[in-house]
Amino acid sequence: MKKNLLIIGAGGVAQVAAYKAAMHNDVLGDIHIASRTVSKCEALVAGILEKKALKRPGILAAHQLDAMDVEATKALIRQTKSQIVLNAGSAFLNMSVLSACIDMGVAYIDTAIHEDPKKICETPPWYGNYEWKRREDCERKGVTAILGAGFDPGVVNAYAALAANAYFDRIDSIDIIDVNAGSHGRYFATNFDPEINFREFTGTVWSWQQSQWTANKMFEVKRTDDLPVVGEHTTYLTGHDEIHSLSANLGVPDIRFWMGFGEHYINVFTVLNKLGLLSEQPVTTAEGLEVVPLKVVKAVLPDPMSLAPDYSGKTFIGDLIKGERDGIETELLVYNISDHEDAFAETNSQAISYTAGVPAIAAAMLIAKGDWDCHRMANIEELPPVPFLDLLGRIGLPTRIRDEKGDRAFDPAEFGETRQTRPKVRQA
Repeated sequence: MKKNLLIIGAGGVAQVAAYKAAMHNDVLGDIHIASRTVSKCEALVAGILEKKALKRPGILAAHQLDAMDVEATKALIRQTKSQIVLNAGSAFLNMSVLSACIDMGVAYIDTAIHEDPKKICETPPWYGNYEWKRREDCERKGVTAILGAGFDPGVVNAYAALAANAYFDRIDSIDIIDVNAGSHGRYFATNFDPEINFREFTGTVWSWQQSQWTANKMFEVKRTDDLPVVGEHTTYLTGHDEIHSLSANLGVPDIRFWMGFGEHYINVFTVLNKLGLLSEQPVTTAEGLEVVPLKVVKAVLPDPMSLAPDYSGKTFIGDLIKGERDGIETELLVYNISDHEDAFAETNSQAISYTAGVPAIAAAMLIAKGDWDCHRMANIEELPPVPFLDLLGRIGLPTRIRDEKGDRAFDPAEFGETRQTRPKVRQA
């Protein structure tokens, strides 16, 4: 059993994680929030206390931290007696925070794959370039490291594991579909860190097709689906984190990620990109100032956290899975619907942050209880999916299933002995 949670970051995902951790501090123990800008952490603490979100009296504290400094992170882990660390900040921090956790022998969680600020869309599989290189270190020291515990990556990986474990004898394809059918009312904005957001779309779009990596350009391939609740939407083939572990672990020949974009977003993105304003490489102005264009664009766009009060509508994220069971061709849709206004009422955040932050806290709770304290490095699909999806349903992210039996709520009781079963995966 592990106690005391250190959350690194103070943006939208960290905010949701902090609120949800406070609501479950009977399981998680002391809650500490750390960021380079301590005033942001203090504001989170004040907001949580104002909402009286703490389930029981306990420590809820803010700290200043440069998480790129491994020794400083280790010192804060030691000071706070934290046994679980969640990097809910930038993906640029993953490897530094992971190193600190390995050295200190404490559990590590993140919500997205590590990125090098100077590189975009590296050679697949992306986990092999960074996190998986520390896999043996985690195994040797018995350190639990849960990678990609947001929604996508994260919950969608658990959906795939559930399908492999309980619904299919053979899976032929997994199409992960992410649609934000909400509106924030701004001329143009990104729903999370603009720097990370744009980096996903300016390089090569990698997908896993016919059991090999396939390269495309952004907005080159699209599809249209009639989805539950949100209706008909066009989505575009996009590179994404979860493809890089699912392709290694589940033995499925076709795994693709599709994201919805409106024409306005595509037009603005295209102009910014063609002008070179989304480049991560520094340029020198006529005045001799060195600037990174992407960071300038980030600075002038609305802070994603500021969108939450005006957001309305819903999000859809799910896995459309096709394959065979008992000799019959089978199709399964496993999905979640979240509401922006409901997310704001509960955590002062919009649903994009909500869907990423809640699963990370579910993972922390499962580590704390021992269900997911696996003493090794694991992607979500390598862990028992039923306890995770069951817990998510109870704390704010219910799962629905649509198949030949109809559309219904996920019921963990259906799975009996498979509830604690580790998914059928193969190591990367």
